[in-house]
Amino acid sequence: MEPVLPDNETMYQALLNKNSQFEGMFFVGVKTTGIFCRPTCYARKPKRENVEFFSSIRQALSHGYRPCKRCRPLNLAGEPPEWLLPLLDEIEDAPLKRIKDFDLRQRGLEPERVRRWFKTHHGMTFQAYLRSLRINHAFGRIQVGETVTENAFGAGYQSLSGFNDSFKKLTGISPNQSATSQIIHITRILTPLGPMLAGAAKDGICLLEFSDRRMLETQFLRLKKWFRAELVPGSSPYFEPLSQQLQAYFKGELKEFDVPMSFPGTDFQKQVWQALRTIPYGKTCSYKQMAAQIQRPTAVRAVARANGDNRLAILIPCHRVIGDNGHLTGYGGGLWRKQYLLELEGARDNTRQQLPLFK
Repeated sequence: MEPVLPDNETMYQALLNKNSQFEGMFFVGVKTTGIFCRPTCYARKPKRENVEFFSSIRQALSHGYRPCKRCRPLNLAGEPPEWLLPLLDEIEDAPLKRIKDFDLRQRGLEPERVRRWFKTHHGMTFQAYLRSLRINHAFGRIQVGETVTENAFGAGYQSLSGFNDSFKKLTGISPNQSATSQIIHITRILTPLGPMLAGAAKDGICLLEFSDRRMLETQFLRLKKWFRAELVPGSSPYFEPLSQQLQAYFKGELKEFDVPMSFPGTDFQKQVWQALRTIPYGKTCSYKQMAAQIQRPTAVRAVARANGDNRLAILIPCHRVIGDNGHLTGYGGGLWRKQYLLELEGARDNTRQQLPLFK
């Protein structure tokens, strides 16, 4: 069954405004060109009478439309372009390597284009990204007993003071303090609903949020407080299984996640989050039922706030909690994503009004 779409006017306005919150929710076919695009395509804005909307790529293709070569709707939103892939592979194989603008040009890449892509998708320039990888690597090596000096020069710094300044600027602590501290590794994971930011602490995944969520900065601050750590781009052994399980989930092949998780919070928050994990795949629960389940029947609003404070979207399925009347209510990633997830799990019917409640 194809997902139910918003009304046409809402989708057309999203197209005109290039609203990224609708990425993955619908595709638009342009009758005059015979192509179909993402809602965020930067091609010329078509007139309302010249477009039609589809809930899936399969549906658009079945109506004879060809994928747009500009916005590439067959690719996941946020997926690196082909011209950038060799550079990303090179960085992954040699994270300590220094690559200047001259080196980029030698590889046939325009530095400003590379800089712009990293700024858009990682929130930092290419050079800042490389520095963060070097500092991240040094942090780990110091924690296993290597000296600050050998890591400074091993990371390509010309002086110990320069390394110390860069290290403290990125992590908030000096290299000597890092032996007893920790960082949270951050990476991007692509999904059919747009890029997500994942964070990993020593004992598991501690963050999974859609990258356009408004509360993301607040969640970063809370993570820093709970873990007494800084957030740094890097790798973690938890990221690969998380990515694989998310892919299987979105294909409808996985119902339960077993990747290790870490979610510190108040006693009440942890009680709510643990209860969320008991809602079965394909079922829903009202906030009132959640409050009763944790034996706090008068704490409905507090339960709703704890839901909103959940930092592990999808893994801790707060999307399965709905209003007492069966209507969809608040979701940090956007109600359209909540609807998509419930339809994926088979918990949403055609009326877009009522959902079965989990008892």
